[in-house]
Amino acid sequence: MQETRKLQSKQPKIASAIAAIALLGLAACGDTVPEQALLGGGAGAVTGAVVGGSVITGAAVGAAGNVVYCQAYPGRC
Repeated sequence: MQETRKLQSKQPKIASAIAAIALLGLAACGDTVPEQALLGGGAGAVTGAVVGGSVITGAAVGAAGNVVYCQAYPGRC
């Protein structure tokens, strides 16, 4: 019983760490707008799945966010 509680208490921390790593994937922009959307969408989908949210919403937000970021700061991609 105690082992289950320990595991459950670690799950949010693990999910947060994985989500942060997935969001860092947004920094890998891509060279073209479709590549940027694909990479951002993939990172967003993984993040949505890991944190228990909507994979589709995560993909949409990730794709849009990555394209906007890469277009605003092309030197950082």
